[in-house]
Amino acid sequence: MASSEGNKLWGGRFVGNADPILEKFNASISYDQRLWEVDIKGSKAYVKALQKAGLVTQNEMEQILTGLDKVFDEWSKGEFKIKPGDEDIHTANERRLKEFIGDPAGKLHTGRSRNDQVATDARLWLRDAITTLKELALQLISTMVERAAVEIEILCPGYTHMQRAQPIRWSHWILSHAAALSRDVERLEDIRKRVNVMPLGSGAIAGNPFNIDRELLRQELNFDRISINSMDATGQRDFVAEFLFWGSMCLTHLSKMAEDLILYSTKEFSFITLTDAYSTGSSLMPQKKNADSLELIRSKAGRVFGRCAGFLMTLKGLPSTYNKDLQEDKEAMFDTYDTVHAVLQVATGVISTLKVNQPAMEGALSPDMLATDLAYYLVRKGMPFREAHSCAGKAVYIAESKNIHLSKLTVEDLQTVRSAVTFKIKYITLYEMFLDVIVFFFFYESPALCLTRMFLQCGTTPKALNSTAPPVARPGVASLLKLSTLELGYKHKNNNHSLISTKVSTRCSFIDEFGILGLHVTYVNYY
Repeated sequence: MASSEGNKLWGGRFVGNADPILEKFNASISYDQRLWEVDIKGSKAYVKALQKAGLVTQNEMEQILTGLDKVFDEWSKGEFKIKPGDEDIHTANERRLKEFIGDPAGKLHTGRSRNDQVATDARLWLRDAITTLKELALQLISTMVERAAVEIEILCPGYTHMQRAQPIRWSHWILSHAAALSRDVERLEDIRKRVNVMPLGSGAIAGNPFNIDRELLRQELNFDRISINSMDATGQRDFVAEFLFWGSMCLTHLSKMAEDLILYSTKEFSFITLTDAYSTGSSLMPQKKNADSLELIRSKAGRVFGRCAGFLMTLKGLPSTYNKDLQEDKEAMFDTYDTVHAVLQVATGVISTLKVNQPAMEGALSPDMLATDLAYYLVRKGMPFREAHSCAGKAVYIAESKNIHLSKLTVEDLQTVRSAVTFKIKYITLYEMFLDVIVFFFFYESPALCLTRMFLQCGTTPKALNSTAPPVARPGVASLLKLSTLELGYKHKNNNHSLISTKVSTRCSFIDEFGILGLHVTYVNYY
């Protein structure tokens, strides 16, 4: 005696009803109902292939298509009623179709298994999901690029091992995360190629014996290719695993960005401030402004990692072809999509609205961060890098032992670093430089000027200096360049060459044998 629950797709072989506990345990309708639209889409394509194969009449095909449209309308209007016997979305849709059109609905599943049906649904759904996530990722990248362009002149410390390393542009930091996201977009596009392969027509395991035109199905469903092996098509979920890994990698990148911004938003750094729209407060401490948006971005990465690792463990233990274990794919896929979807939107909002504290960023720059540039300059002058690195390190050590900035070392101090080097030091003062720190250079006897890789800028013209004290000791001097010669050639915008005069206000390019770097000098004074 068959089950009295006639909407089951597999009840004929069984006697009596399933245990209610098992029915609840076995059912997936609570979450796979999200596939309702693609399930109907796949069924509409399949009935056309059935009609071409002579398995349904033209009239029956039209009845089924009309009925599926009615099912679609109910879902789209939120009027579809799930019944207790609706084990999954396939069962629910076919049950409702039968209620609309009667017996012709029973022909829809001819030659089709839920194995190839659900694999087709999952691929159709994930294909659309990938398109949506790609658009959101590109929007975030665009937001980063736009912000970087606007704030390109802001400098800040760059960190390695969470220790100050070298000066960088704030825009360089932003674009480093945009670059990582661009690779995520590339990976997503690559995954889509393997997602967009059609398994429909594979049957349960051994294919479809009814001469179904799979090329017709491919065209109807807009797949790029047709699966080549029915066992592989119905029993593999590597395309889901790839997507879960993609989500893990994408959120790894965004978690790293969030961690940086959380630190930068603390009072100890004060580099940035989140707007109230992306912050929360404390139920006890009135002064608190918490970066919950960033903390949740960071935490969601762990959630997606868990989905990926858990599903891979499920796949690891399976034998060939379809097993019910594969039902676990959809919750992992849906949850990863929802999580990444939300994170990308929140990250875009945070990046587009945060406020940068430029004085705090530039105030955190220090002269010792240019020690690497000192070593690079010595290399360009012919010194082996290991020796140059050692010389720069010794200079740093001397400055630290004297508790002074590296730029305040005397000529005598420098000569103890490497006595063979003859220093002829002159002073040029630059006021309100873009780097609000003392910048220094060590030179051999050479007219060449080697600047850092950064563009340095001055602000407004300062008042004339009347004091005869050396500029390194004079209050108000924002920056100091130690140069080896007064003969600093520059290329003016009209391409004329001359020497720098005592007062210059023009954007120019200093030239040496190592290349051209820009410098906007507002005021120059020789000593």
